[in-house]
Amino acid sequence: MIWSCGRYEFDCRNPHIMGVLNMTPDSFSGDGQAGNVQQAISQAKAMVDAGAEIIDVGGESTRPGAEPVSADEEWARIEDVVRALAEEGICVSVDTRHADVAAKAIKAGASIINDVSGFTDPAMQDAVRNSDVGCVVMHMQGRPQDMQDDPQYDDVVAEVCQFLSEQAKALEDAGVSKSRICVDPGPGFGKTKSQTIELMRNIHEVRHLGYPVMCAVSRKSFIREAYKVGLDDMEALDAASAQEALMAAELGASIIRTHNVPATVKALQGLRPYALLSLGCNVALVAEPGEEDEAMQAQINLGIGRLCQMPDSLLIDVAPFYKSRAAYKEDQPDFVNTAVLIRTGLPPKELLECLHAIENMLGRVRSEPNGPRTLDMDIVDYQMYDWSTDELTLPHPRATERDFVVRPVMDILPGHILANGSHMDEVPADERLGAAERM
Repeated sequence: MIWSCGRYEFDCRNPHIMGVLNMTPDSFSGDGQAGNVQQAISQAKAMVDAGAEIIDVGGESTRPGAEPVSADEEWARIEDVVRALAEEGICVSVDTRHADVAAKAIKAGASIINDVSGFTDPAMQDAVRNSDVGCVVMHMQGRPQDMQDDPQYDDVVAEVCQFLSEQAKALEDAGVSKSRICVDPGPGFGKTKSQTIELMRNIHEVRHLGYPVMCAVSRKSFIREAYKVGLDDMEALDAASAQEALMAAELGASIIRTHNVPATVKALQGLRPYALLSLGCNVALVAEPGEEDEAMQAQINLGIGRLCQMPDSLLIDVAPFYKSRAAYKEDQPDFVNTAVLIRTGLPPKELLECLHAIENMLGRVRSEPNGPRTLDMDIVDYQMYDWSTDELTLPHPRATERDFVVRPVMDILPGHILANGSHMDEVPADERLGAAERM
């Protein structure tokens, strides 16, 4: 996915760092630069030099219990910095929930409006409607003054995803292109520490919405609890925040908002490439009559379990099961299929060897091309690899023509672009082979 933010575009197959610049006297992390424009500009440039591609400027603290600031006061705090950074050619984001501030920021050269209230105010939608700025839709239960009083959820992941989906759709209905929208689950905003941890460990569910996902965990209070960081140990807090950002990036977050850019850049060097796998089966090894589909699902799940045992690899996401007609060789039973997303340090050929070993373990017999099989595991896409050898071609040359591959992949990675630049769903559904239906 490409996130379009005015004259800036961000390829969200890779993470991009957003540095935090607080122009407030009461920042929760003690880094506010209120009234010190030149120092703030110098700090922003230092973050860019360290690897930040976006600077997020805020003039109102939204820490728990913070009192509101008028739009006039907020703009007075940030105006000179926003103008100066935009004139320097820096991609400026403005963290505001005031429509007047958003409108002025856009005129001053800001490329992103980051709204902690999720564009629930129709005036905020109007402020960005006729521009080309990027829009960050964040979830917050309540207001900063009272959001941590007693946040309640039946299912925090599902409810946050529903809110983000509805508000992103509202922006689209207001005339904002989908390509301009990024979503932020709002860790720590109207959520207990345990609710925030549950949300961040399931951030791949937010990625299912089909928008770039922001990770904004830097210096949040839940980090101290999750990583056992002392109250006065800012260095450890930043290191833990960076590790949490790395985990979120592996799960699918692509915009990393942080106070400590160097620490985050260092942590993200450990980000493993992703690989998309397609799994299929149409021979049940052990099945009672009428229960073949369940048996084939069980076999695929055994294969997925083996994937979890591969070295230097992490299972990220699994698509629902689909049933499809056989392609290429049609006189055989229907298939059960799914797709899996992993992060791995294994090079493609070593990964392929592991997949073949798992297939063999589950009785794969390669007696005829495209024939029946107990388990088939293909590498659909491997991040950054666009090449062909006698053993392996990446991306898979038939990936986009197979309905039983495209549909599961699009469930877990909507809008996915393959390493060769092809869109996963570029072939119309009625022209794909092996028509698939969700089970």
